[in-house]
Amino acid sequence: MQRIRPASPGTHPDYLFPAYRSTATRAPRQALIALPQSQEHLSVVECTTALLCPNDADLTAQSTQRPLGERIIVAGRVIDEDGAPVRNSLIEVWQCNAAGRYAHRGDQHDAPLDPHFPGYGKMLTDEQGCYCFVSIKPGAYPWGNHSNAWRPAHIHFSLFGNAYAQRLITQMYFPGDPLLALDPIYHSIPEGARERLISAFDIGLTDEGIALGYRFDIVLRGRDATPQGL
Repeated sequence: MQRIRPASPGTHPDYLFPAYRSTATRAPRQALIALPQSQEHLSVVECTTALLCPNDADLTAQSTQRPLGERIIVAGRVIDEDGAPVRNSLIEVWQCNAAGRYAHRGDQHDAPLDPHFPGYGKMLTDEQGCYCFVSIKPGAYPWGNHSNAWRPAHIHFSLFGNAYAQRLITQMYFPGDPLLALDPIYHSIPEGARERLISAFDIGLTDEGIALGYRFDIVLRGRDATPQGL
């Protein structure tokens, strides 16, 4: 039975990171029990286009009007620990709007909602492991972790990979954001791995006169694995 290699030490954040206050209530209080990989962990996750709805990959075209904000294109490639493409795999993304507010009743931030921006999308990778979606650049928002705490602009990613052992939930940040230096969630990622969560501006992805482009490649497990970013 083929085994899927774990990420290298120093990739994922510790369960308890005191500066990220909510980890104190959810971190395990006892040592974890390692389970051997079974056939169930390596079972292929089968995803088809039946999971998709029209405009799922264009978060700016899911309403009767265009949402407010800076339009962006995000694209990249999903690969496994051996550099092979992760094909026909489901990616889900969610984010706040340009003003820094989520379309969720639990978000009571004093910022306007955008009725034309649900803030959720999904897509499948192609045969080369590539994905692409259109969205609005999210705004920063306060989150109450400490005095004057603001989250950097980010987009949440959920990936299922091609096997259950490749499951990953992470965040994508934007280059040059000054709030990254102050963000405990970003700094909970080990120093050698945290920059893997920062996208790269890519002029080749830009749609002239319409949207700027950012590239965000993702590695599921192995030596250069993309860290969890919860």
